[in-house]
Amino acid sequence: MATKEAQIEDKLIAKLSELKYTYRPDIRDKESLEQNFREKFEALNRVSLTDAEFARLRDEIVDADVFNAAQTLREENYFQREDGTPLHYTLVNIKDWCKNEFEVINQLRINTENSFHRYDVILLINGIPVVQIELKNHTIVTRRAMEQIVDYKNDPGNGYTNTLLCFMQLFIVTNESNTLYFANNHSQHFAFNADERFLPIYQLADKDNKKITHLHDFAERFLAKCELGQMISRYMVLVASEQKLLVMRPYQIYAVEAIIECIHQNRGNGYIWHTTGSGKTLTSFKTSTLLKDNPDIDKCLFVVDRKDLDRQTREEFNKFQENCVEENTNTETLVRRLLSEDYADKVIVTTIQKLGLALDENSKRNQARKEEGKATYKERLEPLRNQRIVFIFDECHRSQFGENHQAIKDFFPKAQLFGFTGTPIFPDNATYKKIDGTQASFVTTEDVFEKELHAYTITNAIDDRNVLRFHIDYYKPEGKTQPKAGETYTQQAVAEAILAKHNAATYSRRFNAIFATASINNAIEYYQLFKELQAQKQAENEDYQPLNITCVFSPPAEGNKDVIQLQEDLAQEKEDNKQAPDEKKKALKTIIDDYNLQYKTNHRLNEFDLYYQDVQQRIKDHKYTNADYPHKNKIDIIIVVDMLLTGFDSKYLNTLYVDKNLKHHGLIQAFSRTNRVLNDTKPYGNILDFRHQEDSVNQAIALFSGQDNNRAKEIWLVDPAPEVVKKLDEAVTNLQSFMDANGLACKPEEVNNLKGDEARGEFINRFKEIQRLKTQLDQYTDLSDTDKDNIEALIPEDQLRAFRGVYLETAQQLKALQDKNEQDGTEAQEALQQLDFEFVLFSSALIDYDYIMGLIAQYTQNKPSKQTMTREQLINLLSSSSNLMEERDDIVDYVNNLNADQSRTKEEIQKGYETFKAKKSASELAELAVKHDLTPQALQSFVDGIMDRMIFDGEQLNDLLAPLELGWKERTKKELALMEDLIPLLKKQAQGRDISGLAAYE
Repeated sequence: MATKEAQIEDKLIAKLSELKYTYRPDIRDKESLEQNFREKFEALNRVSLTDAEFARLRDEIVDADVFNAAQTLREENYFQREDGTPLHYTLVNIKDWCKNEFEVINQLRINTENSFHRYDVILLINGIPVVQIELKNHTIVTRRAMEQIVDYKNDPGNGYTNTLLCFMQLFIVTNESNTLYFANNHSQHFAFNADERFLPIYQLADKDNKKITHLHDFAERFLAKCELGQMISRYMVLVASEQKLLVMRPYQIYAVEAIIECIHQNRGNGYIWHTTGSGKTLTSFKTSTLLKDNPDIDKCLFVVDRKDLDRQTREEFNKFQENCVEENTNTETLVRRLLSEDYADKVIVTTIQKLGLALDENSKRNQARKEEGKATYKERLEPLRNQRIVFIFDECHRSQFGENHQAIKDFFPKAQLFGFTGTPIFPDNATYKKIDGTQASFVTTEDVFEKELHAYTITNAIDDRNVLRFHIDYYKPEGKTQPKAGETYTQQAVAEAILAKHNAATYSRRFNAIFATASINNAIEYYQLFKELQAQKQAENEDYQPLNITCVFSPPAEGNKDVIQLQEDLAQEKEDNKQAPDEKKKALKTIIDDYNLQYKTNHRLNEFDLYYQDVQQRIKDHKYTNADYPHKNKIDIIIVVDMLLTGFDSKYLNTLYVDKNLKHHGLIQAFSRTNRVLNDTKPYGNILDFRHQEDSVNQAIALFSGQDNNRAKEIWLVDPAPEVVKKLDEAVTNLQSFMDANGLACKPEEVNNLKGDEARGEFINRFKEIQRLKTQLDQYTDLSDTDKDNIEALIPEDQLRAFRGVYLETAQQLKALQDKNEQDGTEAQEALQQLDFEFVLFSSALIDYDYIMGLIAQYTQNKPSKQTMTREQLINLLSSSSNLMEERDDIVDYVNNLNADQSRTKEEIQKGYETFKAKKSASELAELAVKHDLTPQALQSFVDGIMDRMIFDGEQLNDLLAPLELGWKERTKKELALMEDLIPLLKKQAQGRDISGLAAYE
């Protein structure tokens, strides 16, 4: 280990000793780790185990499943002793985590047959290893640090599956000046493949979101004994439905603590300003569950608005803890649960509307009860009047500002009310009049909830990369008179501009878009217009692929309670539906009929909610590639009036088209639909505004930036296109200088002549930056002709494509080398270890299996009317996208084997390719069988067995090698050699799916 790492380690251990950890230099191996745990366990549970009992207990608690181990750590467990007596035990003091023993160990080695891992620093609570701190002596690339630990965990015999290390809860990576942490999890939650979806990695921050990055400051705030105990016991959440461990973000913890403290001191109400997309539901869930165990509180009501949010929140809460919230189907059930003293009814999720009905003496139901001589709901709730009840309001600036809110305050004088909001109502945005569906209101958040308890604004969230920045294009057509702010163009001009820009805005339809219109009539008109324009385009060009465009707005209520409830938050739609309701119904029926035809569904107007849910699901399901989830199932553009502009989340939505006047919180809410983080293919949320609302945007940014509004604009908004083109120019110049310095021309074919892994790694880093900037520019909807010419001059499309192909090839080779070095335990040079490969930047929404098969068919048809690709262009295109990395070699071989003079249809090409692939795979397997002294038939049926069940079974590997009659040592060697050759073939056949049990051999 380099001196620097050893010094960091010594100083950290000294720091932890100051924090009253006991340093145990004697614990360096599995045996001493277990012996120490045994002593702590016996003392905690006041028991003395025999050696046989301890061995059995250890084998019972050690669990390869991270999630199960995390549950065992937090629960009381049962063990039967040799004499038949039961032992109810815990591994740590779960009632008071501060009272546990906290120790620090370093340089622990877990030696097994195929692993010689050494762990830098590990923290033990009661002898259980719960935190691993990995020290680095270079600047950490965030993902790389995560990936290294995950690779470590996936090594066979690594200790995380078969020793006490299975209880690891948190990983910390640091180079002393920069420190990051993340939760342990199943390997499927860390995906470093071409999709690049993985769990968050955190930096610690104080209450004002100032980062705490130095290891010693971090240790004082995070690793102090009681703080760490609380972090693991209270602020980690085990998501049962996904078998996932979550650690709460710092700002979420501060919000929970602020509410708990406010209740503890019984000092009135308060609100939490946490921006849209920051995980408010998890924060409120954690608050309510901690209140469940607070004896001073009689009830905790989590109050949401509208039925769909009620369902959504209940599902979210139950995801965090199974069956923790029951369904309230009606007001009667709510009243019964409010009066119940059952612990399960202490936390209730309900809607403001049901609560209002219960407290309204004059409601129809209460009047009916009076007439029947029954007690009204309000009378029945009388015993609760003086109880301490906590109300937590989700998105507290909605309808709660009305009479319902006052009724709650009047009826429960001892209640404390807390609100969560992403966009508070300030005096500046409280008094505006109703325009295009923005709600008139004269009450501020502070009027209702008294004081702000914690703020985490959109500026903070963008800074932390928890949400994306925005690119706003204030639409200006060439050379026409520009409308004034708030005015719009003709609908024809707007619709044509959207069709022209949609592919760029959504990165070739990889994402989808919302189109916000000013009224139901406008939405209907636009829907019709898009239909006509697209039909015309298809008539003019048979290759035009139409966009899937649908529309959603609420129908006239006509007494339907669900719709009435829905419309309480849809001011414009509620108003619009009063005029000519039959025409609105007729138009919506046509839209739903078209939808049923497009998506093979069976929705009806009188079950509008099911249609609305289906629309939301399709927008969220856009993620699949067209191969898994064909384009015919997707929605490209959804036309709305008020719906979906608040509270709706989808990572695959990146664009908002606006032909509607928006202001203040309405504007921020609508814009925030586009800025959920996905991966590097989605650099920002895209807004295309047809109403020149720059002043409104600037006002909203100033209003919702919190204290940091002097920097807000530069944080919220991406650079204008010319700035990014300038950065691209610098990146291209950097690549040219680098190639020059290596005595090579800056051409794709010259990259292969770079000497050494370090130089190839340098190419990876430099070209990756070019691709990142190009991905950003590709999604700008306001590139001028000059911008486009400049980009093409800097790096022509053909050259870029060839460079992408070389990048992918080089990255795959270096990645394999990096993985191999890590598995062998050899130290590769630092530059290679640090490399962070980003394959997702090179994935293409267009180039999928289906598209390539179509192109190959065109290539064989060779019609003069069609512009077909040459064989070379086809192969270049295929090589430049990471989507088909596993398939690329096979497709290239297939194309090279084709007789280009023989015309084939796409179906024939597909069939031919599958046959070709099967033959090629069989011949590769046969070669492999000969190499390893096996019969081709035996190896083929072994592989078929794995692919049928997608399970790798070690027993069957033994059976396969049994005829060779090898000794134990020889057989182990043979197994590893065979698996090294076989794994790439198995992975290729699996096509991205997971083969259970294979990780042990990787």
